Amino acid sequence: MEDLDHNKAPSVIDRYYTRWYKTDIKGKNCEDQCVLQHSNRICVITLAESHPILQNGNTIKSINYQISAGCSRLQNKVSGKSKRGGQFLTELAPLCRITCTEGVEYTIYSCIRGRLLEVNEGILERPELLLEKPSTEGYIAVILPKLEESKTVTNGLLSREEYENILSKRTSSTQQGPKTEPEPC
Repeated sequence: MEDLDHNKAPSVIDRYYTRWYKTDIKGKNCEDQCVLQHSNRICVITLAESHPILQNGNTIKSINYQISAGCSRLQNKVSGKSKRGGQFLTELAPLCRITCTEGVEYTIYSCIRGRLLEVNEGILERPELLLEKPSTEGYIAVILPKLEESKTVTNGLLSREEYENILSKRTSSTQQGPKTEPEPC
């Protein structure tokens, strides 16, 4: 029987967004994230397929947008056409902390500079969306880069092809046994 996969229409994500990746954030192996960049500059922050949260049948215990005593991403208030009032984020600004039932906590970062438009409060009520639909309903946050930075905001991020090359190197290093290369995920 003929494989029908090649006739399948691209998803909304694949059609309207460019995927960019940040791997091993802050030197933590496999803690990879994805930035979905729309042509209108808006960027959606998600977990990359290789992130440990999405591996090994993890279950999410809690998601916390409270970054510090004085900073909660849930308190972000944006108004008007120019999106005034949104918190300005740098590339390594924490967005939230996700704790799995095994007690392991992961910090999710913005990966890009820009104004925080919204956080996904839906995952607070239904954390399983992070696991089931990480690129759509399980997204982490939406960020709008400054207009003058919109072309360069993805500098330092990897293309889909570069990311897949890193994943294949990780896979081949696990199959070859112990080496001095980075640990596999």
